[in-house]
Amino acid sequence: MRQTQRLLSTSLTFAGGPAEVAERLRAALLQAHPGLMAALPGGPRTHADQLGRALTWLVHHLDRPPVLVEGTGRLGAALAACGIDPGQMRLVGAALAEAMRAGMAPGQWRQDFDLAWRSTWQHVYEWIAHGAVRAAYDPPVWDATVVAHELRRPDLAVVRLRPDLPMPFRPGQFARFQVPGQPAIWRPYSLAGAPRRDDLIELHVRAKTTTGVSGTLVHGTRAGDRIRISRAEGGMTLPEQSTRDLLMIAGDTGVAPLKALLTELADTGDSRSAVLFWGVRDLNELYDIDEIAAVARAARRATVVPVVSEGDPGPYASGLVTDAVAAYGEWSDHEVYLAGPPLMLAATSLALQQLGVSPDRIHHDAPE
Repeated sequence: MRQTQRLLSTSLTFAGGPAEVAERLRAALLQAHPGLMAALPGGPRTHADQLGRALTWLVHHLDRPPVLVEGTGRLGAALAACGIDPGQMRLVGAALAEAMRAGMAPGQWRQDFDLAWRSTWQHVYEWIAHGAVRAAYDPPVWDATVVAHELRRPDLAVVRLRPDLPMPFRPGQFARFQVPGQPAIWRPYSLAGAPRRDDLIELHVRAKTTTGVSGTLVHGTRAGDRIRISRAEGGMTLPEQSTRDLLMIAGDTGVAPLKALLTELADTGDSRSAVLFWGVRDLNELYDIDEIAAVARAARRATVVPVVSEGDPGPYASGLVTDAVAAYGEWSDHEVYLAGPPLMLAATSLALQQLGVSPDRIHHDAPE
C-alpha cells in the first residue's frame, strides 16, 4: 500500500501537482461526460478545486484503509444526492491516468504509475458505489468548514460554509445544522448562496440567547470551525417552466431564501420580473441590503423594496409590509414567495388572498 502511495505521490508531483492535474481531469470529464459535471454544484473553478482537494486527500490517506473506505463511501453518498449514478464514474480512472500522463515530460510516464492509478481507482470506484447504495437507506450528512463569519447586528450573523463534499441544493431550500457540543440537536436554516457559481452555503442566523444552535452560530462560531449539515429540503423553489412574474415578501432573516431566488434569476439570466419586499422594524434590521440590492441589479428585471415599520424609514417606504405590497401594484397573476416568522407568514398569506392572489400561488415552507 505504501509503495502505491509513493508512486501516486511521485507521479502527481511530476505531472504538475494537484491543481494542474485537476484542471486537466475536469476538462477531460467535461468533454467525455458533460452530464456528470453539470450535476455537481458550482462552476468550473469550483469543480477544479474540488478535484484537486480530492486527489490530495486520496494520496494522503491511501495508507489508512479504514479512513479511505469511509471517506470514499461518503463521497458516493454525496454524489448520489447530486443525482450521479455510479456507472457514470467507471471511466474516471482512465481519464485520471491520462490527466497525469499529459502533464509529464516525454519519458517520465511509467507503466508502474499507470498501474498504480488505475488499480487505486478501481478500489475507490467500488467504495464509491457502495456508498451510493448505502445512501438510499442512510441519508448522507455533510461536514463543512466555516470560511467566514460576520456579525451584522449584536444578535445576527451571516455565516458562510464550504462542505467537504459536493452538496446539492436548489435556491429557496433549507437544511438542518448541527454544531459542536450539541450532537443531538439539529436546527433548520434557509440556504442562501449561488450553487451555479460555487460550493459555498450562506446562513442568516438570528439568536435570542447565547446558547443553543442559533446562539452558537452567532456568538460562538469562527472561521475554521466545523459544522454538520443534513440534505437540503423544501419546495420553495422557482418553477422552471412558469412564465409568471414573481412577488417575494420577507420578514427579518426570511430574506435569506429570497436572496437565493434572486441570485438564481441573476445567474440564469431569467427574464421574469421579480419584486422583493423586505419588511423590518427599523433601519438597523436591513443588515444585508447592500448585497441584496447588488444581486437585484445583476438580475434582468428585479427590484428590492425595503419597508420600515417603526421610526425613521430613511430613503425607504414606511408602514406595514402588507400595506406597501397592496399599494405597489396588482399581484393576482404572480407566483408569490413568503419567508419569515410564523405570524408574519399567516398574516401576509391572508392579506394576499384578500388582494386576489390564489392560495395555490402562495409558496412558503411550513413553520417549525
